[in-house]
Amino acid sequence: MEIPKFLLADNSNYPEDIFILHTEYPRFLINLKDDQIEWFEDLTGEKEEDIATELADLMDKAGAFYDKEVGQYE
Repeated sequence: MEIPKFLLADNSNYPEDIFILHTEYPRFLINLKDDQIEWFEDLTGEKEEDIATELADLMDKAGAFYDKEVGQYE
């Protein structure tokens, strides 16, 4: 089975939150409501500058994914 790079997620306990799950390395869950991130990878030993650059890019891609998905319902 091929898993999409991003998945849209929700939870009835957090009705105002918008979650995007990134399924490739580095795997994480981002809450677009407040940009909080939960990492599923241990990133110790990685270069901080590389992580910051990649994170900024992935956050932009997660937001674009969400906009595209929501746009299909409008």
